[in-house]
This record gives sequence, C-alpha cells and structure tokens, in this order.
Amino acid sequence: MSVGDRLERLRKLKEEARLGGGSRRIEAQHARGKLTARERLDILLDEGSFTELEALVVHRSTEFGADGQRLHGDAVVTGYGRIDSRQVFVYSQDFTVFGGSLSEVVGEKICRVMDLAVKTGAPIIGLNDSGGARIQEGVASLAGYADIFLRNSLNSGVVPQISVIMGPCAGGAVYSPAMTDFIFMVQKTSQMYITGPDVIRAVTQEEVTHEELGGAMTQATRSGVAHFAIEGEEECLHEVRRLLSYLPSNNVDDPPFLEIGDDPHRRAEDMLNLVPDDPVKPYDIREVVYRVVDGGDFMEVHRHFAQNIVVGFARMGGRSVGIVANQPLYLAGVLDIDSSRKAARFVRFCDAFNIPIVTFVDVPGFLPGTAQEFGGIITHGAKLVYAYAEASVPKVTVIVRKAYGGAYLAMGSKHLRADVNYAWPSAEIAVMGPDAAVNIIFRNQLQSAEDKEALRAQLVQDYKDRFASPYVAAERGYLDDVIDPRETRWQVVRALEMLRNKTDSTPRRKHGSIPL
Repeated sequence: MSVGDRLERLRKLKEEARLGGGSRRIEAQHARGKLTARERLDILLDEGSFTELEALVVHRSTEFGADGQRLHGDAVVTGYGRIDSRQVFVYSQDFTVFGGSLSEVVGEKICRVMDLAVKTGAPIIGLNDSGGARIQEGVASLAGYADIFLRNSLNSGVVPQISVIMGPCAGGAVYSPAMTDFIFMVQKTSQMYITGPDVIRAVTQEEVTHEELGGAMTQATRSGVAHFAIEGEEECLHEVRRLLSYLPSNNVDDPPFLEIGDDPHRRAEDMLNLVPDDPVKPYDIREVVYRVVDGGDFMEVHRHFAQNIVVGFARMGGRSVGIVANQPLYLAGVLDIDSSRKAARFVRFCDAFNIPIVTFVDVPGFLPGTAQEFGGIITHGAKLVYAYAEASVPKVTVIVRKAYGGAYLAMGSKHLRADVNYAWPSAEIAVMGPDAAVNIIFRNQLQSAEDKEALRAQLVQDYKDRFASPYVAAERGYLDDVIDPRETRWQVVRALEMLRNKTDSTPRRKHGSIPL
C-alpha cells in the first residue's frame, strides 16, 4: 500500500468518525431540535481550538443490533480546546451513535480526558446526551460509570467540573453530574431522573411525563439538582462560557482578572431609598448587588431554587467574587432547609477555588414550623454554619437591614471567621426582632397597661436602642464599621484589596465531618 493510499484510508476513517452515526441519525437529531455532539463543541469552544483525542477507537461489543456496526470513536467525542483562550477539557456524548449509550470504551475515553484535565490543571466540561448504559456490554458498562464517579469525587475541589445536560440522563448516569460543581439543563429537551415514567407507573401507579418528572424546570425549581435551566442549546453553551469567565482553572490559580473601567469609588446615590425602613417590607436584594458589583453584572446561580437566598458570581475591582444574599422578596429572606443547603454548597465551592465571598445580610431568622423541624432544619442549617466557619478565603459581610438570632451567626458573622464586617445604619442585630422580644419580656406589663400600644411602642424603641442597634455590635468589635450605604462598593472593594494575600488554615486533619 502506497503512502497516498495510507493517507486516503486515514482521511476516510476520520471522516467516518466525524459523521458519528451517519447522516440519517444526524437528521433525526436535528429533527428533535437538538445539535450533534460536534456542533455543540463548535459553539462551546473558541473557533478552531478543538483537538480530538481517541477518534479512531471502536467499541468492543461482539454484536450490537442486526447491522453489527463498529463505528470509530464510539458514542462520545473527547478532547481539549480553549474558552476565552484558556484551556479546557471536554467530552460530548453522541446520541447518533447507539443512542449515546455508555460502553466500556466510552467510559475509558471519558476517564482519560478527566485524568488529563487534572494533570494539566484545567476545567472539565461534560455534555451529556445518552440513553444510559449499553445493555449489550453488561457489567463492563456499569464499571465505566463507577470509574467516572471515582474521578468526579477525586477531582472535586481540584479543577472545576461542569455538566451540561442536553438530552436524556437517567439511571446511574445522573450521579456523575450530581457530583460535579454546576449542572446546566436545556429547557424542553433535557431530562434527569433515576427511574423513568414507565417504571414509576409500574411501581407506584403514578402518571407523570418525562418533562414533569425530570425536565429542566423541575430540576431547577423543585429538587434544586440543576443550577441553570436555559432555553435553547446555543444559549446554554454560551452561559457555560460565561460561568467559566469567573472561575480559576484549578484550585491553585487565581480567578481571571477583568478590568472594565468601573470606578471602585463609585457611589450609588439611590441606595438610601432602595431598602425600606420598615423591617418587614419586601424589596429585591439583587438591586443592592447590581449597584455594588462591577458594571452591574451578576451571574445568579440556582436562580429558580430556594429563592429566599441569592447566590452567584460577579466582579469587584476586576476580580471574581461569590455573592451570598438573603432575599426579602421571598419568605422575607428567612433561612430554611433549601436555602441553607443552597448557600452552603456555594460557599464551599468558592472556598475550594479561591473566590472571595461577599455576603449581604437581611435575615429574620430560621423558618419555624413542624415541616422544617421534621425535615432536618437543624442539620441543614448547620451546613451553612459549617461552610462559613471552614472557609479560608477572604470573607466580607454587609448587614443591610436585620440580622436576628442564629441566622445572624450563620450569615458570615465575625464569629465564623469573617474578615471584615460592615453594617448600614439601618441594621438591627439581636436575638430576635424587637416586637417579638418585647412581647416576651414585658408580657405581664403589657397585659396590665392602660395604653398597651403606647407602652409597646416605647419598649420596642428602647429595645432597638439598647440591644439591636448596629453601634452596640460595633462597640463589642463584632462590626468593623457602620458605613454610608452609598459607599458600600468602595468599602467592600477596599476590604477585598487588603485581603488579597490572606492566608488562613484549619487544624491538621484528613477532612472535616460536615453534617451531610
């Protein structure tokens, strides 16, 4: 065989690999409103930057259907490329090849690209679109899942791991995304669940559709499994790129720096009228965040889940920060099971990847009730306390309005190793709200008073002055300063600049025992 013949054979093999399951299956994929594995990578990665690995491997199934196909590359495309000129590793499951099912070879390809990501200190992004384990390969396909799970676990906190669900993801396949840092889902075309509607119908007689059971909005609103539910594949992939712009490549690098020319000294003159004086009147805490961060640009994470707390990424002075803020628009910003879990996970991610944490506090306490107590609010609330206490990254906290009881402690208080703590003059910091405290402490006096309302008003004001005022906390050193709300941006930027070279540690140990 001549050199020309060999090169021609190579060209044909690579062309076959690029076609995946063939033009007919590609057309079927498009008919479902979905892109192919390679089309998705073209959108995700910088143009022309993708280098494919192991494109010519074939599966080891002795038989697979009547046609006995042995397609090069099998049901996943793996390799590396760049996003905003920074290296990333990727795998993209190919639904046109045997429904994207995970074979022994597919598992090995994914594991090898994950290993390369850790060795080189680069993020790993998985695009999931698979019918599950390849039945014909039996336990070998199951072993492939376990090998991936192992790497998800060992790589956690070492390099960012991002899962993008762009089709079905069912059974054991869901556990890999669940162990990654962020999960993106595409509305109306992606699903995640342990068992499908048919199994549920057979076992419990419940009737449910694929979308109702595990669609993007279900997993983003009810379970909190999905961090992002995006409409359209292309927009979803662009949001993945946006997220990575805030993250470092690994746990020893700093996050990317991006100076947009927003003056750190910029004052927000309307901040004085943004937060109502009435401590029970709702407002959108995101309006505070927008006025403080660079360019008003805030990428919210878990937007549709546990909406009584807001978490996400922004920049201050050009550097990435993680934002945690109580949201008075929902449940008055109270902490409950879901919001505690949501915030704790986010704080731990930021701590793992050297991203400073800025906390805005307006919290009336933990949500009371039997449903919360029976659901384990004690354990879940402790997760948030643990996360803040353990975090060694720079931590700056601003108490905007109220901070009562254990929720004051949990939300980045000085007592949990926060570095710099500020409060606005409107802040109230106490064991409980003034009204509730007065009703308990002065119950007898109020019952016997001729003018109960006048006495209550006097006692409430006295309680605020003597116990709830931010100046009381400042006198004890629990606050570093009481600041003008209009200067919040500069105060926080300045504190973060001071903390840039902060080092902190925990006692030597294998790992802590967080209340899971």
